[in-house]
Amino acid sequence: MIPVFDGHNDFLQRMVAAGPNASDLWLNGDGTGHLDLPRMQAGGMVGGFFAIWVPMPEGLNDGRAVEIMQNPPFAMPLPDAADVAEAVGHAFAQASKLVAMERTGTVRIVRSAADIRAAIDEGKIAAILHMEGAEAITDMDALHLWHGAGLRSLGPVWSRPTAYGHGVPFAFPSSPDTGEGLTPAGHDLVRECNALRIMLDLSHLNEKGFNDVARLSDAPLVASHSCVHAISESARNLTDRQLGLIRDSGGLVGLNYAVSFLREDGRRQTFDGYDPLLRHLDHLLEKLGEDGVALGSDYDGALVPTDLEDPSRLPDFLDAMRAHGYGETLVRKIAAENWISVLERTWGA
Repeated sequence: MIPVFDGHNDFLQRMVAAGPNASDLWLNGDGTGHLDLPRMQAGGMVGGFFAIWVPMPEGLNDGRAVEIMQNPPFAMPLPDAADVAEAVGHAFAQASKLVAMERTGTVRIVRSAADIRAAIDEGKIAAILHMEGAEAITDMDALHLWHGAGLRSLGPVWSRPTAYGHGVPFAFPSSPDTGEGLTPAGHDLVRECNALRIMLDLSHLNEKGFNDVARLSDAPLVASHSCVHAISESARNLTDRQLGLIRDSGGLVGLNYAVSFLREDGRRQTFDGYDPLLRHLDHLLEKLGEDGVALGSDYDGALVPTDLEDPSRLPDFLDAMRAHGYGETLVRKIAAENWISVLERTWGA
């Protein structure tokens, strides 16, 4: 079975919600959501980025928002900035759950590319501590504290403003050019992440913020879970110009499985088969080359295609890539090797 390393999941929020049953949820699953250890093992998912994320306000999480996103065009306003004290507490709770997963003996929180390889060799899930939205980074001292705790990947924003920059709204059709760039504190954050060799994730940044990171950063540009704007005109998707900047930096894009970013019509409505995913992969390969494309599922954070409803279905997706004409070497690169390679270039060996 080809190993798969994944660019993004939101499983830690499910762990927090599970409370005292969290370890059982991880080890045995409960029939809900996308991720758990048995389904990851069944599909060959050997690791990925486990996101710390402050949940959406209730108003964006209800049936009304889902209905709006099922019927484009739509332009939902950005949520207000999160309360920092609440964000710090929530981030701590989610990070604690990842440590609890490690204590089961089935997970290794990785801090280097060598750690990833070692975890895979040991039969453990290689977990990267990632922060999606930097609300819990109250200053650069806090960044160093989180780095000491294992943080190795950071997105300055989710789809709302932070002290560091501005995210894109849920909007279709829309350009990603939706607001101002990074704040002065955001410039400092980029420089300090470069110094600490923390990967900067561009997936939720608006276009001006993306441009600022491209100008300031000396690391490969990475979007952990994004799709192609030329195919689906979501504000969250990347334009060909942005893809060119990622390519020129030696960076990478992880394909997001969220149906609303894959579908040409932008509808939040699932579908059967793999054709939309393969179309996005074809475009990414054309613009980035074979070393710049990977997977970034957004499991437990998005509505995904029926045939990728959980990681146990990943072998079928890899088979679809082969049937589409991708050779075995390319399939292995997309599945895991490109992620490990770009992290080596970002973190060092």
